[in-house]
Amino acid sequence: MLVRLMWLMLSTAIANTSPVADVSQELRLRDQALLDAFAPGDVKVWDQALAVNAVYLDENGVVMNRAEFLAQIQPLPKGASGSIQISKYSAEVSGDVATVVHTDDETEDYHGQHLNAQYLTTETWQRQQGAWKLLLVHAYAVLHEPKAITLPTADLDAYVGRYSAAPDLVYTVQRDGDHLVGGREGRPPAPLLAEARDVFFVSGQLRVRKIFQRDQQGNIIGFVDRREGEDLIWKRMR
Repeated sequence: MLVRLMWLMLSTAIANTSPVADVSQELRLRDQALLDAFAPGDVKVWDQALAVNAVYLDENGVVMNRAEFLAQIQPLPKGASGSIQISKYSAEVSGDVATVVHTDDETEDYHGQHLNAQYLTTETWQRQQGAWKLLLVHAYAVLHEPKAITLPTADLDAYVGRYSAAPDLVYTVQRDGDHLVGGREGRPPAPLLAEARDVFFVSGQLRVRKIFQRDQQGNIIGFVDRREGEDLIWKRMR
């Protein structure tokens, strides 16, 4: 009876062991080791993990092959120190391929100033001859809302008006107490938050900045919606 009970417990333990969970844990440990290698510039860790035909797409949109990526791994310069820790991790395993998504929190001390950043990284791993190798890495820098400043009421009034980007595109800016609101005609307005003088943003639309333009006399003549360096031009309507 005792032998039978022990065999039942062992069988249950074996059945509850998840190969997928084991792979996920292994890859998470390896990914943390790869992140730990950035600060000291430890090329060896990455060299061992990358497949021969690996591709790395960094947070600035630069696509690098294996050799190009390894060549740019360098220790942090003097006056800079920091670390990157995985805060969220998920892995989906299908045969010899695993797709991974992890969120990475970076803390950095840059010449006495404390900086934070967050990255969203997606990866494709493949089991090659019994070992997991990285085929593709895509690192994305997560955008965070900047701190808004308060501008004097008199300054805010200078932005109030109607702006046109096309005959059927009109954007209206109004003052609502101590802040501005704006929106296309026919749509509900949203608060315009000042990041700096003449630079505004809408909460949740962090890829876009509204940059107001002035003439030589300092009068506002329009603004641009700037996204990834491209401008949609709005001119003030008279």
